[in-house]
Amino acid sequence: MNNHIESKVFPVETIELAGTTEQVVRGGRDKFALLPQAFVGIEQIGVIGWGSQGPAQAQNLRDSLVGTGIKVKVGLQAGSNSRSKAEAAGFTESDGTLGEMFDVIQESDLVIILIADSAQIEHRRQIFDNMKPGATLGFSHGFLQGYMESHGESFPKHFNVIGVCPKGMGPSVRKLYVQGKEVNGAGINCSFAVEQDIDGHATDVALAWAIAIGAPYVFGTTLGMEWRSDITGERAILLGGVHGIVEAFYRYLRDKGFPEKSAFVMSVGNITGPISRAISANGILGLYSDLNSAGQEVFQRIYSVAYGPFYELILEIYDEVTSGNEIRSVELAGQRLKKHPMREIDGTLMWEVGKEVRAERSDTLETVHPFTAGLYCAAMIAQIDVLGLHGHCWSEKANESIIEAVDSLNPFMRARGVAHMIDNCSTTARLGARKWAPRFDYVAMQQIFAVITNYSPINVALIEAFEKHPIHDALAVCSKMRPPVSIAVE
Repeated sequence: MNNHIESKVFPVETIELAGTTEQVVRGGRDKFALLPQAFVGIEQIGVIGWGSQGPAQAQNLRDSLVGTGIKVKVGLQAGSNSRSKAEAAGFTESDGTLGEMFDVIQESDLVIILIADSAQIEHRRQIFDNMKPGATLGFSHGFLQGYMESHGESFPKHFNVIGVCPKGMGPSVRKLYVQGKEVNGAGINCSFAVEQDIDGHATDVALAWAIAIGAPYVFGTTLGMEWRSDITGERAILLGGVHGIVEAFYRYLRDKGFPEKSAFVMSVGNITGPISRAISANGILGLYSDLNSAGQEVFQRIYSVAYGPFYELILEIYDEVTSGNEIRSVELAGQRLKKHPMREIDGTLMWEVGKEVRAERSDTLETVHPFTAGLYCAAMIAQIDVLGLHGHCWSEKANESIIEAVDSLNPFMRARGVAHMIDNCSTTARLGARKWAPRFDYVAMQQIFAVITNYSPINVALIEAFEKHPIHDALAVCSKMRPPVSIAVE
């Protein structure tokens, strides 16, 4: 894929990832002075929707653009239940910063669509018809482009089309922005894409949008690559995969005689705590290298058994996403969810045990468990390899398979449980996690835990491939491009 970035406003840097070169733009509060120049001609930004990303992006944009004369206005559907929430965040009709969705679209120069993906499908033609000629239409997910591609549709030619896609859920985007107000570069990294550029200015608008919502670094992609990797990732290691894995692992440990709290700490607690922290600080290879020889042998044994089944399942997920089946599934759910909303997903005993564990937690007593690490890392590397098979660049593989998980998502599951992580994400992500978590649970129980023993053979070639995997070099570079503060959600 082409990662070439040309900006008239922001400095562009070239980085080397696993023997390839990519370009990146560095964000930070020191770049806010350049925002009016990049947003030239834009007098109003309309943020449409108040779901996972809407509150964060609207507030971050407003705060970053204070004193510039650029208005940020929230657009909601008539009768929206989110109206009071938007008003509580300071967006009101009386000061002209809150209005009806299509009115805001008509009057805005940059329209950022953050309504549910199924609603984007339903309202797409009305959205397009209300766009001003020469305006810019923005998305934080390529879902609608994926839907249109599968139906032989294309965007009308009278406006720009761009994407800015934060590598984390909306609450993370806002939390890190607020948490790091006094720290330059505190925020969630973004990828960006220019799908349609009618005036030669779309790239700088996209970069300005990403920087204004707090991105420390902005990576190039395409909307097509973004929706494929994003929808796959949230069904796999980011949400559905980790949910299914810990559910199965907890039961496996209980069957082996571990007490309830010990089983929770070794599964959920270990992945979201010491394992995530180790990967965030030193990468997957650093985590592995820090294990003693006995620990590395345990890691190798479970990795050898788990990698293949996880790879096959994630390959299936990618095929379902690319074929349009997952997009169709979300579309079909749109009307159904109006009558039958999604139910909570943390009702099993293990999540009740988790509440007790969190109340008693002492991070200083937790260390990386090699069996848990080998299991989790097998799924991570499997996802990276599936994305690599389909031509995704290294920054996308690292962000969508590792960095987003350990820096943005897992801290939410650690703080308050799996529902707090998954149900702070988009409807598409929530649906996908519920659909595919049971498959990861099944694969773990039937193909991994059913066969693993203390004497299971180590696949030497597979372990050598892991130890020499190019992702380690790529992650070493990407890990330096993370917020200077860690998210605090507890």
